[in-house]
Amino acid sequence: MRLLAADLGAETGRAVVGSFVGDRIALEEVHRFPNRAVDVGGTLHWDVLRLYADMLDGIRAAGRLASVGIDTWGVDFGLLDRAGHLLGNPVHYRDRRTEGMLEEALRRVPRQEIYSRTGVQFLPINTLYQLMALVRSGDPQLETSERLLTMPALLAYWLCGVQADEFTDATTTQCYDARAGVWAADLLDKLGIPSRIFGEVVPPGTQLGSLRPELTLGPVKVIAPGTHDTASAVAAVPFEPDHRAAYISSGTWSLVGLEVPRPVITEVALHANLTNEGGVGGTFRLLKNVMGLWLLQECRRAWAGRGGDMPYEDLLRLAEEAPAFAAVIDPDDERLLRPGDMPARIVTLSAENGMALAPEPGMIVRCIFESLALKYRRTIEQLEQVTGSVIQTIHVVGGGAHNRLLCQMTADACGRPVLAGPVEATAIGNLMVQAIALGLVASLSQARQLVKRSVAIEIYEPVSSEGWEEAWQRIRGSQQPGVERRLA
Repeated sequence: MRLLAADLGAETGRAVVGSFVGDRIALEEVHRFPNRAVDVGGTLHWDVLRLYADMLDGIRAAGRLASVGIDTWGVDFGLLDRAGHLLGNPVHYRDRRTEGMLEEALRRVPRQEIYSRTGVQFLPINTLYQLMALVRSGDPQLETSERLLTMPALLAYWLCGVQADEFTDATTTQCYDARAGVWAADLLDKLGIPSRIFGEVVPPGTQLGSLRPELTLGPVKVIAPGTHDTASAVAAVPFEPDHRAAYISSGTWSLVGLEVPRPVITEVALHANLTNEGGVGGTFRLLKNVMGLWLLQECRRAWAGRGGDMPYEDLLRLAEEAPAFAAVIDPDDERLLRPGDMPARIVTLSAENGMALAPEPGMIVRCIFESLALKYRRTIEQLEQVTGSVIQTIHVVGGGAHNRLLCQMTADACGRPVLAGPVEATAIGNLMVQAIALGLVASLSQARQLVKRSVAIEIYEPVSSEGWEEAWQRIRGSQQPGVERRLA
């Protein structure tokens, strides 16, 4: 039986077919396509129709299928009118329309109240603040809309005609009551956001329907996996039973967290600005969103614009050869959130920290990696403090599991072994939830054992703490909650 994961990330999208060979799963990437933001009149949009067309091309390239599941990044959405038509191109979470909206929301509703209801990290990109921007501007799309659909729900609706948000993605919006399991309607009403536009939320593994007949692609079931890409990625983490392990889903963002049985919504968690997002199999993901490899992607784009385009492999080699700890920064500084001249911003932040960083690619990339590794350490310690647990190992999954230098730095900075892989965690987790829904796999635990048999895991043991303690003390002050509030 062949299943297809439509895995749409902030930089690229892929169609990946999974098939079962004995007690293992085999993967075949049948289509890959870019995901480029489009600036129209100063507003940054997703080209959602192009993404949908590319996804259909992937389904056609896959041949005979039993099911398809879609996962995407979180927080973004489309608005539909009463006829089910999209009212406008979805806006990119890095667009500047959310500037000042978090502060506007906090003027209307206290921080503690928002967190006690949603349990979500305060980030200006959240759906809540995108909607606040529409409220403040009197946007006619919000006034005339009948339904909000998160990005994966919008694409699934176009595939099968069913309007339903899925739990793991709904919990990223900061509009969902994590403990009650419903949209936080009264909170939304206090902020002037019409709660009527929020509809049904279904659990991961729900069979939404079948592909629309007019697509002429056959009787293929459309299943909602963990539609938030991190939820799918964490579902594929090969945790051991009774594990004491954290995960880092490493890609455009680095999601650093723990799998927990219920939301952890406490004053300590609020102070640490941790988020509670829905997981697969009745779990939650207690985590922090860290800026991630977006910093490298944006640096590479800037260098390419100056005629210095370099493959990632060359940049990693230059970073490895660069001197250690020339500069460290807080990768979550809000000035790094939006597109722009990322190398210049990193040099400026280094200077503010009293460290002169040469504007050379190798130096800047090494600064990014060392700063990320130290941020991971900070977040791991916060997770231990909030939960009272002892984290013994760290699983790194996603594209960053390929990055040997960053994996070793993470092991050294955190003083814990790093288990890297699977790289294709998001697609695998998506496929595993489909397999559970179809009765091919009995449970999440069994799915993880299947993953463990199917992929190679590389282990990075801590090798040297030399330089890391000094760097940790140097940056620790800049990563205290006072700085985190710049993003909060």
